[in-house]
Amino acid sequence: MYRRTGSVDMSRGMTLKSDETLDTIKDIKLFQAKDGYRFSIDALLLENFISAKRLEKGVELGAGSGVISILLAKRLKQAKIIAVEIQKALAGRAMRNVELNGLSDRIEILNEDIKDIKKILPANKFDFVFSNPPFRKTKTGRLSVYEERAVARHEIEMTLPDLIKAAAGLLKHSGRLFLIYHPFRLAELISFLRAARLEPRRMRFVHSKEGGEARMVLIEAAKGSGIWLKVDPPLYLYENNEYTAEIRNVLDAQED
Repeated sequence: MYRRTGSVDMSRGMTLKSDETLDTIKDIKLFQAKDGYRFSIDALLLENFISAKRLEKGVELGAGSGVISILLAKRLKQAKIIAVEIQKALAGRAMRNVELNGLSDRIEILNEDIKDIKKILPANKFDFVFSNPPFRKTKTGRLSVYEERAVARHEIEMTLPDLIKAAAGLLKHSGRLFLIYHPFRLAELISFLRAARLEPRRMRFVHSKEGGEARMVLIEAAKGSGIWLKVDPPLYLYENNEYTAEIRNVLDAQED
């Protein structure tokens, strides 16, 4: 999915730490932990799904290493993004990744808890909010021994109600929320969205292969919108044990 590289732009004062790798995806480079959080294809699917008019002021809730914000800033040249990450080590790595890719003037990393976001960022001012949040409740599934991975996958620091409340407070009227989530909690997700006046507008299910059940769902909701929903054609990851043409286009990366 991404290529390992050993080259670092030393002119930016960047150094590769012993517990990190330096990877390339599309046209960006990223420091990632060897054993901690590493982004998956979910992040790239969400970045590709984000599309609407006038996406200029955005917030990412749960930024991880910053990959989605960095890719979006590269694609949406007019956008300025504030990326919020509660884990100190990840926030620090995201800051270095933003600097490594020359985007410090357009992406700001905040090491904060989203539950405190209303004290930090202005309400009703942002065009879009996006997140690849943890979808497992704390007592479900296998908990990783690596804290970064555990927090990224389980609702340890950020629950679904926390996320929806924060997004609803940040978005201006007609602002958009973009999420990738697990289908088994879709009914719960839609219930929380509508209670916060975030009306689902577009949805796309992601399948490993044709004929298989959905493993992820991409969803776009609009603040204060009317009630109507467009369901896009399904997205398939694999065909004959290889990425489909659409996924190869999403990844847009050379293979080793």
